[in-house]
Amino acid sequence: MSQPRPVVAGATYLLTRRALRRHLLFRPDAAMTQLIVYALAVSAKRYGIRVHALCAMSTHLHIVVTDVDGVLPRFLQFFHRLVALGTKAIRAWEGPVWGHEATSAVRLITRAALVEKISYTLANPVGAGLVRRAREWPGAKVLVGELGRGVLRAKRPDVYFDPSNPAWPEDAAIALTLPPSVAEDDADVFRREVGAELGRQEAEARAAMHRKGHRFLGPDRVCMISPDDRAASFEPSRGFNPTFAVGRGHADVRRIASAAVRAFRTAYREALERWRAGLRGAVFPAETWWMRVFHGATVGDAVLVL
Repeated sequence: MSQPRPVVAGATYLLTRRALRRHLLFRPDAAMTQLIVYALAVSAKRYGIRVHALCAMSTHLHIVVTDVDGVLPRFLQFFHRLVALGTKAIRAWEGPVWGHEATSAVRLITRAALVEKISYTLANPVGAGLVRRAREWPGAKVLVGELGRGVLRAKRPDVYFDPSNPAWPEDAAIALTLPPSVAEDDADVFRREVGAELGRQEAEARAAMHRKGHRFLGPDRVCMISPDDRAASFEPSRGFNPTFAVGRGHADVRRIASAAVRAFRTAYREALERWRAGLRGAVFPAETWWMRVFHGATVGDAVLVL
């Protein structure tokens, strides 16, 4: 059984989900890029999700969002379903699209965490040895200069989405916003910080490729690989799925956040034991989602302090 996780209204997350067995189902051709951007725009608008950054890799998706209303599970369910059904139609794919691991949702607590994880999202194609610079990636992505002022826009794909259904507009768009902790008058400074960190991560990735004697695949060849293939590089199984990130140099914040998560899990388990014993008046911690939404459980007023 997975650990209970708080769903916090207004929190910013790095979201990651992988394709089944690392198949290259999301190869960055035009049809797949259109599908991912359209599905994200429709889903984010439906659930009030603010989108900050995106990079759609061939085997997985990275998105940085803020969950304004505390409905992240609903958004993920809806968005991942649209991507899966659209992918099955585009690729003529039988069976599951997504891997069996749960979506990774890492709460970004500090500015340092925002800078590092947004940069990590943008730099992913470089770190994977696919392109030399993030801006060369041919798939769905956000550039540093678009943070807080760009727009993701796509026409309705020709597959799966019924043109007669008003839920699927002909054009879908979502404005890229700054994380709520970044003020508008601080936007340029924030973009420079992300740009500097992105440059550092790109340089590290290029140096690692040079040491190994490897060459970058390049944007043209990336789009020529069969989506039925699987990534061949070694990747260990994910043994640890973090709940939050604080960035480098914030050990004090990490200790506080760890204590808060432990307190949430302890309170949740104690309430769940009472619930299973038939005590329907058991009070769950405020950030409880599943028990509140699907079972009508009572939650407390106190919020998770991070």
